[in-house]
Amino acid sequence: MLVRFSLRNYKPFKEEVQLSMVASNYDKTTRAEENVFEVPAFGLKLLKSAVIFGANASGKSKLAEGMGFMRNLVIRSSRETQKGDRIDVQPFLLSTETEHAPSEFEIIFLHEGAMYRYGFEVQPQGVVAEWLFLREKTKEVQIFYRQGQEFELHPIRFRAAKPLVDGKMIRPNALFISVAAQFNNKLAGKVLEWFLKFNVISGLQEDGYQGFTMGKAQNDQTRSEILSLLKSADLGIEALTLKPLEMDNIPAGLPRELREIVERKLKAGEVYMDVLTSHKKYDAKKQETGMVQFSINKEESSGTRKFFALSGPVLDTLHHGKVLVGDELESKLHSNLVCKLAELFNSRENNPFNGQLIFNTHDTNLLSSGIFRRDQIWFMEKDRFGAAKLYSLSDFEARKEENYERNYLRGKYGAVPYLAEFRPVYFTKPSPGYEDEK
Repeated sequence: MLVRFSLRNYKPFKEEVQLSMVASNYDKTTRAEENVFEVPAFGLKLLKSAVIFGANASGKSKLAEGMGFMRNLVIRSSRETQKGDRIDVQPFLLSTETEHAPSEFEIIFLHEGAMYRYGFEVQPQGVVAEWLFLREKTKEVQIFYRQGQEFELHPIRFRAAKPLVDGKMIRPNALFISVAAQFNNKLAGKVLEWFLKFNVISGLQEDGYQGFTMGKAQNDQTRSEILSLLKSADLGIEALTLKPLEMDNIPAGLPRELREIVERKLKAGEVYMDVLTSHKKYDAKKQETGMVQFSINKEESSGTRKFFALSGPVLDTLHHGKVLVGDELESKLHSNLVCKLAELFNSRENNPFNGQLIFNTHDTNLLSSGIFRRDQIWFMEKDRFGAAKLYSLSDFEARKEENYERNYLRGKYGAVPYLAEFRPVYFTKPSPGYEDEK
């Protein structure tokens, strides 16, 4: 469960920005209570979902990118980097104060009854600082603190990692937590376990997780749940069937990346499935006569393919209490479908394990949908110096009965583009002989 994520000096973020999933106590209505869950051990109420609005180039996607960067560095830095490799991180470049300073990331999360606060500062040359704190009851305990290649370890709780420090086994460009987890340190392994449940996906590039969903669909129970979700979206799909693919019948419309994956697996002798959707067929009297099957990649619409691709990560997150971050989630989808996904996470019945959904969008219809609390609604905007900031609707004295969508579009909450008057370009008269040259 995510409690808070923050970053500083990363791409458009000069100063620290924080996305908090801690619910405020201002509202006691039914909707407000359904959208949160309690963590009695720490006296917390956490939000099940959050949505971020903002103009183009305001930094919304970069926040999701920052989350993905932190996740990937934790999971991969010990295995996929070599000595001397640079860390692919970019600071805020529009200020002389920050262009050569480190980028900072910190996250607070709950995992198996404990609260963890983990973070690091990095530059392309390597790790500048790194820290881990653990709170199991009331007091937060420092597990380790790293400054460059100097390490301070808890003498009991992180004693097992001392040989890694003594043996100089932590490279300057690798995170200590990642190396310790690779060497089976129990506490570091817990941190890694949580990051594996913290997933970031792009709504513009569903190829990667469509393969994940197809894999999940091979399980009968999961396929039934995917079908139920597709039916609830009113896509006209009555059944899902799996058909083994062969090299000569790979759908021509398959996205390039997914096609390459399929071809590679088939060449290796693996079985790869195509998903066929069944639709009702009618005669001239509008009487049902049977079913027609379509290949989901060849004959279904891009919106249907997108919703199918999303169904795997969404159901996986709901089933296992994970965190799903979606960039441009509404791409190719109707507003009502995006609302449907958010409602799944806000629902006690459909989200018993308290999975969390965080996504950014341009779809202002969601502001008037009535499915979000004020503290679930966030805005992103840049100042005149190009630095992005993040703030919540709950920072405003907004009444529950206000029309949030109308007020947002009018600029009451900021985070909208302020458009200058368009001045048409006047072209000069074509030179003689121009038509002949064409």
